Amino acid sequence: MKLSSDDNLRFKCGKKSINRFMLAPMTNSQSHENGMLSEAEYHWLTKRAEGGFGITMTCAAHVQEVGKGFPGQLGIFSDAQIEGHEKLSRGIKAHGSLAVIQLHHAGMRSPKELVGESPLCPSANEKYGAREMSLEEVIQLRDDFVAAAVRAKKSGYDGVEVHGAHGYILTQFLSDEFNKRTDLYGGGLENRSRLLFEIVDTIREKCGTEFLVGVRLSPERFGMKLEEVKQVSQQLIAAGNIDFLDISLWDVWKLPEEESQQQLTLLEHFTSIDRKDVLLTVAGHIRTGQDVEKVLAAKVDFVSIGRAAILHHDFPYRVLQNSDFTPVETPVTEAYLAQEGLGEKFITYMKRWDNFVKEEV
Repeated sequence: MKLSSDDNLRFKCGKKSINRFMLAPMTNSQSHENGMLSEAEYHWLTKRAEGGFGITMTCAAHVQEVGKGFPGQLGIFSDAQIEGHEKLSRGIKAHGSLAVIQLHHAGMRSPKELVGESPLCPSANEKYGAREMSLEEVIQLRDDFVAAAVRAKKSGYDGVEVHGAHGYILTQFLSDEFNKRTDLYGGGLENRSRLLFEIVDTIREKCGTEFLVGVRLSPERFGMKLEEVKQVSQQLIAAGNIDFLDISLWDVWKLPEEESQQQLTLLEHFTSIDRKDVLLTVAGHIRTGQDVEKVLAAKVDFVSIGRAAILHHDFPYRVLQNSDFTPVETPVTEAYLAQEGLGEKFITYMKRWDNFVKEEV
């Protein structure tokens, strides 16, 4: 599919994106420890909106204080955080980009040293030192996801994405490997997916039909089964309460890990779903202009860009001007990343990626 600068995107809720590029939600550890927005976080995100991303999504923002997943995480669990979010949504939308916040809870992946207590999980998990949630806590979690979405709407965001991927708490509920509950939220897939559906359906009810709602899922790792994730995706579409599905593939070109599913690539498994009026985005190794065109040609509606967006704040504009655009080679210097809008803590975080940040001599 050939990209065009006037190729905009319309969601069924009525929201429009100026193009088919979304900034992927990326951990960056540069907000304040109490979840309040920092200037570094504000600068990083608004610079991507300025650089042409039609949809600018925040990093994962935790909906409960005990759901914090990493140091310096942005939070949306308290009304005290609304002022920062109002500033951020205004700053993003000032550049014509849709402002979307990702709602997150790390569950068993919440480090004990960060949250000050044993992390939560659908069932007790010795490996992660997590304790089983009571039924009352499950209901509270549902309500806190919804409250965060209401808070996001009040803060001026165009929409939210519910994070059900990467082994965080909603993945833990979906996975029969981690969810051993015997109540309404455990057992068969209908019960294991119940919490996700209750969250999505209530967000739609509370935030209205003109609010953008998406869900992120990942079909592998952390006990996820490809067919079950496809089934949940199809049911989300059929229920009619989401505008987009965000499938994180880690690598859009790979075959599934499950040998019985290798007749199609992971990407083909999801592009073959009957999506009706729900739009699809995918993430994973979409790094060049040619990658973007190839993914869009595979019947994906818009692309989710991570690594290339770190290297070039204006990646969308560059690709729209030159479909053969390839990002700068890594490793890059700290000064280069600072120039591209990364704060000091984000740059430090990026040193965890192999061969990404050049060692200072």
